[in-house]
Amino acid sequence: MDLATLIGIIGAFVFVVMAMLMGGELSTFIDVPSILIVFVGSMFVVLMKYNLGQFLGAAKIGMKAFMFKLEKPEDLITKSVEMADAARKGGFLALEEAEISNAFMQKGIDMLVDGHDADVVRATLEKDISLTSERHLMGAGIFKSIGDVAPAMGMIGTLIGLVAMLSNMDDPKSIGPSMAVALLTTLYGAILSNMVALPMSEKLVLRAEEEKLNRVLIMDAVLGIQDGQNPRVIEGLLKNYLAESKREVNTTE
Repeated sequence: MDLATLIGIIGAFVFVVMAMLMGGELSTFIDVPSILIVFVGSMFVVLMKYNLGQFLGAAKIGMKAFMFKLEKPEDLITKSVEMADAARKGGFLALEEAEISNAFMQKGIDMLVDGHDADVVRATLEKDISLTSERHLMGAGIFKSIGDVAPAMGMIGTLIGLVAMLSNMDDPKSIGPSMAVALLTTLYGAILSNMVALPMSEKLVLRAEEEKLNRVLIMDAVLGIQDGQNPRVIEGLLKNYLAESKREVNTTE
């Protein structure tokens, strides 16, 4: 569970709702036509930009903003050094029974055990990294599109409300409700965009970059093992992926 995302979105909505309650009844800020225009309308507009599979798949990718388990680079380095040491002593076949929790690392090690050339291993792993990153960024792009479209849909709702208001100027009682609809659609558009869609898009981009960095680290480790490099040399190379303050820690302990 990503507490930062959860605390951020809950905290933002709590304070907005508190402000609404301080200004009057919560029901004042609820308008079904405005909700339909902004929330449902935005979804259909964004759907036009993508195919159905990509759009529906964004929901699963979006969960990574809340539920995301990423191995620490330090742990990956430790495991890589252990396997490098095992391969140096017993050859690649010694890695066949190694317990590897990371699926991408397992894929690379399996290729070593099967005896593939370094160029084939590198090309395969790079393609995997590229396509995985592309899928994740596609999901982030869909949420960004929602964030871009929502304020515009809010403006459309505002114009609808203003038209309704101006067409009934002879009835003073209708001016208030029509103006409320006009303003609420703008409010809903701002909420959907700035409190949900855009923050989630940026968090998904961050997740994609973190996962990509881990996979590049693993690829370098696998290629180093295949090249027969000394485990200490591999460890020094991989520590470049750590923040400078963590590089002095002995990851093999």
